[in-house]
Amino acid sequence: MATLSVKRADRLIGFSVLGTLLLVWLVLTGFDALTQFVRQLGNIGKNGFTLYDAIAYIMLTVPRRLYQMFSNAALIGGLLGLGGLAATGELTALRAAGMSKLRIAVSAAGVVAVLTLAVVVMGETVAPYGDQHAQAIQVRMRSSNLGSTSSGLWARDGGKIINAKSAIATQDGDRPTVKLVDVRVYDFTPDGQVKTFSHGDSAIHDGNHWVMSNVRTTSLDAAGTHSTHEDTQTWASKLNPHVLEQSVIHPEYLSMSDLRRNMRYLEANGQNPGAYAVAFWGRALFAVNTLVLVLCAMPFAFGSLRSGGLGKRLFIGIILAIGWYFLQGAMVNFGTVYGLPPLLANLLPTSLLIVGALAYFRRFG
Repeated sequence: MATLSVKRADRLIGFSVLGTLLLVWLVLTGFDALTQFVRQLGNIGKNGFTLYDAIAYIMLTVPRRLYQMFSNAALIGGLLGLGGLAATGELTALRAAGMSKLRIAVSAAGVVAVLTLAVVVMGETVAPYGDQHAQAIQVRMRSSNLGSTSSGLWARDGGKIINAKSAIATQDGDRPTVKLVDVRVYDFTPDGQVKTFSHGDSAIHDGNHWVMSNVRTTSLDAAGTHSTHEDTQTWASKLNPHVLEQSVIHPEYLSMSDLRRNMRYLEANGQNPGAYAVAFWGRALFAVNTLVLVLCAMPFAFGSLRSGGLGKRLFIGIILAIGWYFLQGAMVNFGTVYGLPPLLANLLPTSLLIVGALAYFRRFG
């Protein structure tokens, strides 16, 4: 009977937290998507951007928005779920039946853990795929001569067609810029025949013009093909680097495999992986951060929330979510400025929460 009663208590806590979590998750994601949709409406008419494109862009980014909003939804939903049990006296009854605060918190976190696993899978598969296609819509809207597909970035520059396997955000001194990787330039004759083909390992804009590195150029004429090699080559192109900077997907939107690939490329070229490393470890620790955040918020359900209404619980949940957002951002930025390894910088805020939670449950659990 004791085992059965524990199972029933777990179900009671789990369903209560699950219901409020899903509701909060839907509201937060819906509000975020609606806000962005209103912004996209202002772009209608630019380079053929239509209402259909605006709707498609929002729908494609919904998985990523669900991923981003989940941690806050888990925190606020967990507080509302346990707070509801506290308001009806059920939480007090569970405590009187012998369940410790830590045991109740773990039951709530168990539901969150199952959902977190599904969200992590979505964040590494569906979300990056959707963002890639959404980015293609934005690239076409910003410039009629640019396009983005699964084979990389494509652009028309007069009689030339340009293809870059990927575009990586990087630093040129103190100036943020975009580096094109694995660049191919096709130069056509007026009748549509390939005149020259150039391939470079990378290309970067130095403020005045594009510079390609390790370039092999092949020319085609009546006599046959002729190849030349140059370590660097000035690339006369009207390709706008500022448009590219706006079009590069934010590192935090990429999957861990894509982030790791970009990190290796930058490290192999003696550059600091910077934002990619921070985003990589942020994703790697996503599940841990979410569960720790939920566990650390649970103590509020046992005290001040017992006599408070829905508004009070919601207010505390929002304050905690905002506080966590700024704490995490400040710690990561602090680590970046002072040269801490990205893993350590991402672990700092989580470690502080774990210490706080252990101290609470050891004293009051």
